[in-house]
Amino acid sequence: MIDVWTLVRFVHVVGAALWVGGQLTLTAVVLPPVRALLGLEQRATLLRSVGRRFAVVTMAVLLPSQIATGWLLAWRHGVTWQSLAEPGYGRVLVAKLTLFALVMAATSVHGIAQGKGRPRLARTASVAALTGSLGVVLLATGLVGG
Repeated sequence: MIDVWTLVRFVHVVGAALWVGGQLTLTAVVLPPVRALLGLEQRATLLRSVGRRFAVVTMAVLLPSQIATGWLLAWRHGVTWQSLAEPGYGRVLVAKLTLFALVMAATSVHGIAQGKGRPRLARTASVAALTGSLGVVLLATGLVGG
């Protein structure tokens, strides 16, 4: 039988997979044919719609579940404010959370730049967010069983 902590970790990992996987899917799978097959106006309309939908799902479902399950996992692991400064698990968790905050900031910059018609800044912020997201996942692997 699956215990509650396995379920909590599962929800946390699935949420991360959907979030980062969604970014990778949009970048590597959706964008190339959209750019090749649609005109500028159609492309902008489609990508704006997909981006807004992804943002809503992220803010309404993925982010709250990541925060709740992450907090529970940290509590289960015995993380305290003091342990965050200690080598090992605490410092890796701080690095992960810091990078996650930077990714969320880059994602916000992307959305604002996109809305203001600044494609170069939007693309730079998008690449930063995706790269940072992969970094978050890499750091998270150091926390499993740690």
